[in-house]
Amino acid sequence: MTRLHWLAALLLSACNQTEANNAAEPAIQPAAALPMALSRIDCGRVDVADFTGVFSDKKAYPPGPRQLASSCYLIRHGDTIMIWDTGFSIDLKGKKKDLGGLIASLDRTVVEQLADGGLKSADVDVLGISHSHADHTGQAALFPTARLIIGKADFDGAKGKDDPFGPWRNADANVTTTERDLDIFGDGTVVAYFLPGHTPGHMALLVRLKSGPVLLSGDVVHGHDTLALKSVPTFNTDRAQSIASMERFEKLAKETGAKVIIQHELADIAKLPAFPQAAK
Repeated sequence: MTRLHWLAALLLSACNQTEANNAAEPAIQPAAALPMALSRIDCGRVDVADFTGVFSDKKAYPPGPRQLASSCYLIRHGDTIMIWDTGFSIDLKGKKKDLGGLIASLDRTVVEQLADGGLKSADVDVLGISHSHADHTGQAALFPTARLIIGKADFDGAKGKDDPFGPWRNADANVTTTERDLDIFGDGTVVAYFLPGHTPGHMALLVRLKSGPVLLSGDVVHGHDTLALKSVPTFNTDRAQSIASMERFEKLAKETGAKVIIQHELADIAKLPAFPQAAK
């Protein structure tokens, strides 16, 4: 066999092997073939006495109080159920707690609201956490059998006293930490975008429904005016990252044509139906 013939045979063999490997792998099911649904879950309220003093390091907002929503979400990806954020701790139910200029309250737990649709905590397959602050992680431990998805820096930083992620600290725990964007189901329907600055591991979430994409903010911003002002809360971990993440968030919304839902914005509550109703 000449050298030329030998190379040709080698290439043909490689191609045949690649085709055989591809044929053996299950094809990714197209996003449109999977039923998708998205619902809002009420995870509390926050009354802020001096919004500009806490939520703007340059006092960019008019002085005065503001009430913030604390919203969580349920996503159905085919038969898989995912929760995004978990709100305040159940210890707060029916109470008001002063967090130093912030008065937090909670009417119903996430589990109680899941029961409205016939679901239990064990039915939740995936738990996504936008970041490690207590108004997003307070009920995380109620879903210990779920696969946890969270930014690595936030997961690592929460370890210790009052750790909300205790069920996922074992060596064999079902947890995925990330320092970059993450396609959660591998088909582009639910993508966590790495937008640090509010915390080192902060993420937002894009959900592609049949009716159109929806972009959940996490705490990259706390109100629609935040985007215009590029106002950074006094407690954010990195100002430059915060501004860059706000700008990327705006770019993602524009490029995807997504409906933007700011999780702490009262005006955005009505943009999604409350569970068990759902946008599809």
